[in-house]
Amino acid sequence: MANRRMFSGAIVSSARFLQMGQTARLLYYDLGMHADDSGVVEAFTVMRMTGASEDDLKLLAAKGFIVILNADLVTYIWDWKANNMIRSDRRQPSMYDDLLAQYKNGEIIPYLCAADRLPTGCQPNDNQLTTTWQPSDNQSASNCQPSIGKDRIGKISIDKESVKPPRHTYGQYQNVYLTDEELSTLQAEFPSDWQQRIERVSEYVASSGKTYKNYLAVIRTWAKKDQKPLPRNEALVQPVYDLEGVFT
Repeated sequence: MANRRMFSGAIVSSARFLQMGQTARLLYYDLGMHADDSGVVEAFTVMRMTGASEDDLKLLAAKGFIVILNADLVTYIWDWKANNMIRSDRRQPSMYDDLLAQYKNGEIIPYLCAADRLPTGCQPNDNQLTTTWQPSDNQSASNCQPSIGKDRIGKISIDKESVKPPRHTYGQYQNVYLTDEELSTLQAEFPSDWQQRIERVSEYVASSGKTYKNYLAVIRTWAKKDQKPLPRNEALVQPVYDLEGVFT
């Protein structure tokens, strides 16, 4: 580790940096001073030496200034190259170069702290750290979903689809979808004209281009409308008189 380190004014003067508490900002400086030429530092050792708290380390991780690489709190300073431009011929190899390479290749998930050994947050595709971390009550952040591989997602979708009963097409245009159970229900409720009711919906769907999630519910709704009496218009109703015996 070198005896001298630098810090970029653009970083330590930014609102993102200055909005943190004083102890978190001091920890950032201490981590930078003790980091190796690759920007990797054992944060646990620095915290023991300086008396910094774990909350300060979490805050730095949440703000995206550092990345905690494992449960031993080996930490990478994200803006290391902006702070320190070290010539390749003067750079001393880091004992954590392999770990850092694994992180940059997306092969490992950063850790929050050695106590609960939980990841700091979801790792996006661009390897940028998210701004959420694990709260002290061990409740997961609402906007951080557990990592599920694409293969696993596909299996979940297939499993859900496999439990659904198959739906068959009916009607002249083959655009009314009913399960066997729905068809049996329809035949029981409308034994005399269930086919005509299917054809009616099928023709409407074909002409309007509309689709429905539940065609049995549509047929039932239309049946209720058919049974509803027309509104009475008193002006059009003519009184009926029995004229027998009126005239002699």
